[in-house]
Amino acid sequence: MNLNMMEMEIRILTLVISYLLGSFLTAEVVTRKLTGKPCKYLGTTGNPGMANVMAHLGFKPGITVLVGDVLKVILAMLMTYFLLPAFVAQTMRGYAMATYGITFEASDLWNHVLLYYVALGCCIGHNYPFWQIKHGGKGVAVTNSAMILIQPLWGLLSNIVGMLIVFASQYLGLGAVVIPAIFIIPAFLVDGVEAGIVAILLEILMIIRNLAFLKQIPSGEAERVDVLGAIKKKFF
Repeated sequence: MNLNMMEMEIRILTLVISYLLGSFLTAEVVTRKLTGKPCKYLGTTGNPGMANVMAHLGFKPGITVLVGDVLKVILAMLMTYFLLPAFVAQTMRGYAMATYGITFEASDLWNHVLLYYVALGCCIGHNYPFWQIKHGGKGVAVTNSAMILIQPLWGLLSNIVGMLIVFASQYLGLGAVVIPAIFIIPAFLVDGVEAGIVAILLEILMIIRNLAFLKQIPSGEAERVDVLGAIKKKFF
């Protein structure tokens, strides 16, 4: 085993751990507590996400779902940063030294691109949780918050541009696809080719989960949501 193989091992472990954390659906906990039923029976979509919960159960439950979804991304990133390199280094240092004469520290195994794998793993887990593969979410809050955590400036700008498009078009699903698409460019430019490829995979996930909605836009059948109007009504 060489250093490159250990870096690959960390990437795989990151995806696995992030997937498991992503599979925790805050919306399920909130919905079951407030209605006694699974989230798949909530509204017309049954989507275990902030928008569906907020639309049918209220503002505070929706915010609770948002906070929970963001926290699981943060937890996955913290575990990746503080635990995984140390774990791999501790378990493989002796073997690598004896077999290949390689010496290294946990810091040598850390790479910022691992945070992209956290985003991908959490998004897959949220969209396709192992305990209910067919009733996952769309990963919007997970993906968008991860982008801000990975690259605060470009992640925030991508979210702002996407939200402006949502305000103008009133299509929530359009924003879900546009925001990670914008982020692909800074992912390549700032963090390199590997990061850019993972960012593309995130965009593909968003397209897949929102494809049915996107197909309805040209015909005018897609549901419109006046997000800006709802915000004004709530706070002004």
